[in-house]
Amino acid sequence: MQIVIFGLTMSSSWGNGHATIWRALCGALARGGHRITFFERDVPYYANHRDLTDPELYDLVLYSDWQDIERRARELVAHSDSAIVTSYCPDALAACDLVLDSPVPVRVFYDLDAPVTLERLRAGLKVEYIPSYGFAPFDLILSYAGGRALEELTVRLGARRVAALYGSVDPEMHKPVDPNPHYSSDLSYLGTYSPDRQTTLEELFVEPARCSPEKRFVIGGALYPEDFPWNSNIWFVRHVPPPEHPAFYCSSKLTLSVTRSAMAEAGYCPSGRLFEAAACETPVVSDSWDGLETFFEPGREILIASSGSDVVDALSLPSDELRRIGAAARERVLSEHTAEHRSQELVRLLEVAA
Repeated sequence: MQIVIFGLTMSSSWGNGHATIWRALCGALARGGHRITFFERDVPYYANHRDLTDPELYDLVLYSDWQDIERRARELVAHSDSAIVTSYCPDALAACDLVLDSPVPVRVFYDLDAPVTLERLRAGLKVEYIPSYGFAPFDLILSYAGGRALEELTVRLGARRVAALYGSVDPEMHKPVDPNPHYSSDLSYLGTYSPDRQTTLEELFVEPARCSPEKRFVIGGALYPEDFPWNSNIWFVRHVPPPEHPAFYCSSKLTLSVTRSAMAEAGYCPSGRLFEAAACETPVVSDSWDGLETFFEPGREILIASSGSDVVDALSLPSDELRRIGAAARERVLSEHTAEHRSQELVRLLEVAA
């Protein structure tokens, strides 16, 4: 297939979760023989933190202004098998109009932020990447969240055919590696700062750090404010680039996953960090949300925490048991949650929609 994508970013992993998802998925699609072109507006925020410029397997088109590439995009879409517009694409409305006006056989919108979209719609707020006519004209709506989010996208936005396409991981990139002393920790957390994660992060990370002064805690990520409640045994690494993620995870005895409030409320919305850490064979302790057990088996492949004391208990588990949990999680990821699995799911969905 020839597939054209209009997205937020693939070139920079700074402060967003879209880039690593698309890199893994597009790489898997390309290895399967599909031709991929990704259009990304070249904005200063990502240009200043770019960690991918010239991918080998697919085409990345950076542009300054929509008018500069509209003709090229229109011609390419017209000769493609499918065109996909994503949430938070800066030119989503113009891209939706272009795709829906074209003869491309399968017209798709992929909402990688469906819980946030639905939360804002419930509050009566405008969602800048959703066209005024909703989802009804599209042949297929993909959602990063499953469960009841799929029904709500149909009811609220008129989606005619909707399916979940969850996150995934590239096992060639995320795998067990030698630990790096720079990232060494008893408990790590990797994620961009987000206000709607803060309460849970304080409960499941900051509080266990206060209760365990003899242990080392490490946070990696961008946009953390100066007034974050740091503790003397919490170390901070400002932005861990994707190539360093495996070393970050593998330097941890245990790593924490915290779900954004909208995602946790929606359920069936696994963070890509879950799959990344598990692929690195690092045991994960996570907050609880509906549907988590469909991705990992609690107690065997993942640990669940509802309080800081649960995290402290997890840190006290024997090393052999933690290694067993990490190994079981990696086995589950390799059998169900790789980018290859997701690329095959996407191709099947596009074929059905066609």
